[in-house]
Amino acid sequence: MTAGPAPAKINLALVVGPRRPDGKHELATVYQRIDLGDRITVEPAAETTVEGYPEDTIVRAALDALEAPHGWRVRIEKHTPVAAGLGGGSSDAATALRLANAQLDEPRELHDLAASLGADVPFFLRDGPQLGTGDGTELEPLELPQDFVVLLLLPQGAVKPATAQVYAEFDARGGEAGYDERLTALRAALAQVRRPRDLAALPPNDLASSPLADELRAAGAFRADVSGAGPVLYGLFHRIADAKRAALAVRGLGRTWITVPAWYG
Repeated sequence: MTAGPAPAKINLALVVGPRRPDGKHELATVYQRIDLGDRITVEPAAETTVEGYPEDTIVRAALDALEAPHGWRVRIEKHTPVAAGLGGGSSDAATALRLANAQLDEPRELHDLAASLGADVPFFLRDGPQLGTGDGTELEPLELPQDFVVLLLLPQGAVKPATAQVYAEFDARGGEAGYDERLTALRAALAQVRRPRDLAALPPNDLASSPLADELRAAGAFRADVSGAGPVLYGLFHRIADAKRAALAVRGLGRTWITVPAWYG
């Protein structure tokens, strides 16, 4: 039996372009792992079973795709908010794959398998922040400061729309216009990041926005935005005391968590 953490992520930037021939969208995103997440236990078994989170489908699909000569017994200790834009399911799948693969006599290379499961699954097999391009699965390591505090806000009553719906609305408003310029601006901003405050210069999320980002900035965040397709927002702070004060200031807006960057799973 092996166990490991399945940390969540935030998207420190998300620049979205036109639809690709495969139906996906061209994009560039900055993946940042955070110290909030689930815990996964995996051991060989006669057949694959997943305990602890009955709604799971992606972990089972990941292990089926691994094509091991036996099944797996998996337990998920769920802590990441579900359908929130934090990549909880993708992280669970990547962690289960990594733990199971390590127990095989002939481990597989996992990137392509992970990419077939979801755009952000391969990220969770890497250490450190990554720039995801293409459909999000082409990864480049980034040197970003990690000495900041993250306040997450899940708005009260928020329900995550289907990702396909979010992209359809993006297409309907012509959101892809100016993609090349925004991508150039993102790369230029990343090249100038030296201190946590420099992350404020990254472009805003193209796919989703929320007026509550203004509330987080008013509460002291030097950067605030929606993560992925939402609905969770994040605010970045220099000190944990500042994040705690901000959490009190926005407590009436929804559920909050205070966490920090994590380098690896």
